[in-house]
Amino acid sequence: MSETRTHTHTLDTPAAPAPRAGRAAVASAISTSLEWYDFFIYSTAAALVFNTTFFATDSEVVAAVNSFATVAVGFIARPIGGVLAGHFGDKFGRKPVLVAAVVLMAIATSLIGFVPTTEIMWLAPMILVTLRICQGLAVGAQWGGAVLLATENAPANRRGFFGSFAQLGVPIGVVLGNVVFLVITSTVAQDSFLSWGWRIPFWISLVMLPVAFAIHRYLEETPEFKKIAEKLDQAPALRRSPILEVLRKNPGTVLMAAGSNAIGVMFFYTMITGSVQYATTYLGLERSTVLTFILIACLLQIPLVPLFGHLSDRVGRKLIFGVGTVAMMAWGVPMWLLIGASGPGTVWPFAIAVIVGVVAMSFQTGTQGTLFSELFPPEVRFSGASLGYQISAIIGGFSPMIMVLLINGEAGNAWKVGVFLAVAAAIGLLCLIAIVRRYSQPHESAHAA
Repeated sequence: MSETRTHTHTLDTPAAPAPRAGRAAVASAISTSLEWYDFFIYSTAAALVFNTTFFATDSEVVAAVNSFATVAVGFIARPIGGVLAGHFGDKFGRKPVLVAAVVLMAIATSLIGFVPTTEIMWLAPMILVTLRICQGLAVGAQWGGAVLLATENAPANRRGFFGSFAQLGVPIGVVLGNVVFLVITSTVAQDSFLSWGWRIPFWISLVMLPVAFAIHRYLEETPEFKKIAEKLDQAPALRRSPILEVLRKNPGTVLMAAGSNAIGVMFFYTMITGSVQYATTYLGLERSTVLTFILIACLLQIPLVPLFGHLSDRVGRKLIFGVGTVAMMAWGVPMWLLIGASGPGTVWPFAIAVIVGVVAMSFQTGTQGTLFSELFPPEVRFSGASLGYQISAIIGGFSPMIMVLLINGEAGNAWKVGVFLAVAAAIGLLCLIAIVRRYSQPHESAHAA
């Protein structure tokens, strides 16, 4: 079905007061950091623990595939969470949806820490999968709420910078998760870690409940949604289903957004999660060494995300996003060749691979929230942006499992993962080119604003 627009929808509400914009950006960063911490610690536990505690078999490959399959389940649930959140977020507000998502994530993640190791073979995996689905629903719901709270409350000429704060949750969440696992693995014996130590990071997630209360109590709804709510109050007949509207009027935009963003998700999870399993299982690297370098790389990403968000206010979202796509396409094969060349006595190739990889990825991470927001009109913005982003998450969520299958127990097959990423980046670049051609109006720069 044909699209109805020929240019991007700049967020055209009056410039928000700086204190309100700052509060919204900080709340967005804190909530997404804790959400992603919860979502990522499951992936780390799947790489380090679940393959031996809940999915142990005679084959390391089968155990790893089964463990990572439960990781992928969370990604499958994310678009469902995005659809539900988009419906309610476009109808009833950005803030209540974000609060509900934070509460759901806190409860589901803390319960994972209580899953028993049982002799009933199917029981623990079934409980894990159920709670992982709840995690996926929560993270699928929170992304749109956090991004729109930050961008729709921001001054018109600084949407990219303030919108990038929602994306800070990705590196901060990884840093928090890795720090917790590093502390526990360095202070708890291996047997104790496998029996109860791994549960501690999941119990920590209960701190999210006070954050949810603070967002509910102290943050205002965005000015843009208030305008939509006034229109809907004056004309109740306009209260159609936002998700059906976006699929009816903007299906191509949703698919192109998903296709352009998928490489970032694949790149991230093969590097942050997949490389942990590969390096510790096949290369003989110490778990603490691998997690330390990933921690350093993600610490480097924290200042890069707002920097590239700021640059997108100056030169345009699509340009910065496209630079990131090309950088990941160029670095995919060299990155995995370097990872494959690592070993107990040669750790520096692994360090270079992940640090340069994080820089390449940050171009997209810093701009994707604001870019996706501007592709959809306000009345369906939550639904459209969330659906595009979460569909890409489904694609990317299977990448660690694909990595395991490509390597297939042979350390020398690392280059195949790099080729896989390069091809995915090329497809993403084609989708971005289609977005640029369809939405030909240049981004409203700070100078123009």
